[in-house]
Amino acid sequence: MAKAEASVEELVSMIERGELRLPEMQRQYVWRSTRVRDLLDSLYRGYPSGAILLWETDEAVPLQDFAVSQSTNPYQSTRLLLDGQQRLTSLSAVIRGEPVSVRGRRRPIDLLFNLEHPDQLAVVTEVDENGDDAEVDEEGELGGDEADASEDELLTRFNKMTFVVATRKL
Repeated sequence: MAKAEASVEELVSMIERGELRLPEMQRQYVWRSTRVRDLLDSLYRGYPSGAILLWETDEAVPLQDFAVSQSTNPYQSTRLLLDGQQRLTSLSAVIRGEPVSVRGRRRPIDLLFNLEHPDQLAVVTEVDENGDDAEVDEEGELGGDEADASEDELLTRFNKMTFVVATRKL
């Protein structure tokens, strides 16, 4: 199996030009905007985002449409996307500014992404499935709410927080 590297721009262009197609066996596009946001955040921070698996074939394979628009494939061989459809469809829609087709309806992927958010967070508030909130400072120690904090101090503290939702449920 050959391994190759491709940029996000190259992969999105392959979808747009019709060089990359979806086999019929793939499920439909199902990602919500929060999953797209998390993918963009991971890429922005340089985190691994998973492998993309393609299969190049000259055989006639039943195909389905991507949730984003494509040109007709100009080549005789077809590259089929076997793994990574949700990620690449999301990236293609966001980069091209194009809505996705979901259950016969075209809808934009609405998300907000703060490029000025700090990498290091002073306070992280974790919320677990039981509803127990715990505030953790830089040293990893639990702290309580300060009852006598002013409105400006609370706003400053709130702007430094990131909310992490954890669950053991699938």
